[in-house]
Amino acid sequence: MAPAADREGYWGPTTSTLDWCEENYSVTWYIAEFWNTVSNLIMIIPPMFGAIQSVRDGLEKRYIASYLALTVVGMGSWCFHMTLKYEMQLLDELPMIYSCCIFVYCMFECFKIKNSVNYHLLFTLVLFSLIVTTVYLKVKEPIFHQVMYGMLVFTLVLRSIYIVTWVYPWLRGLGYTSLGIFLLGFLFWNIDNIFCESLRNFRKKVPPIIGITTQFHAWWHILTGLGSYLHILFRKH
Repeated sequence: MAPAADREGYWGPTTSTLDWCEENYSVTWYIAEFWNTVSNLIMIIPPMFGAIQSVRDGLEKRYIASYLALTVVGMGSWCFHMTLKYEMQLLDELPMIYSCCIFVYCMFECFKIKNSVNYHLLFTLVLFSLIVTTVYLKVKEPIFHQVMYGMLVFTLVLRSIYIVTWVYPWLRGLGYTSLGIFLLGFLFWNIDNIFCESLRNFRKKVPPIIGITTQFHAWWHILTGLGSYLHILFRKH
């Protein structure tokens, strides 16, 4: 996380419960965390085209919903990192839960009859989303959100491994590639959190073009966005 002292800009004082390691308003007065903001484009533009192509190909609505959910996460994350406002933080974090629930539904329904609906699973995931939302709005504890999100991702990982091991082994390359890219992003997310002060000091000593490469939360966006997109392709096969 970022040190407490950071400059203010267009959006005023930070009200979010999280402030990441990128120096605030260091690139432009209008965007709090510039690189953490623009890196969300990979979660906005490609999934939009994916949703459009899915409509043209006549694919099931669950695939379209997956692409659109990823786009919504990217837009929410853009707003959060641009403003560092609590309301925008919720617009980022809650869609992460909802999109993962959509992913879980699709992963467990990949063998279903076309256009059928698993109402039991759907009800369970909707209930889970409502409970997480209610609790998180009350406790406002980021660790709670991270644990809930981690549980959903862990479920997706286990299901993916099962599919590529026992059902569709020819998808092993795509499945493990998406997983590997996502986990690399998670590694960068942790580096950004744990070594924030060291990273900031390093960026003060090197040319800006080199400092940009150490914006590891931005790399988290890029890699998890790419990994999630590949995971949607994985589910479509």
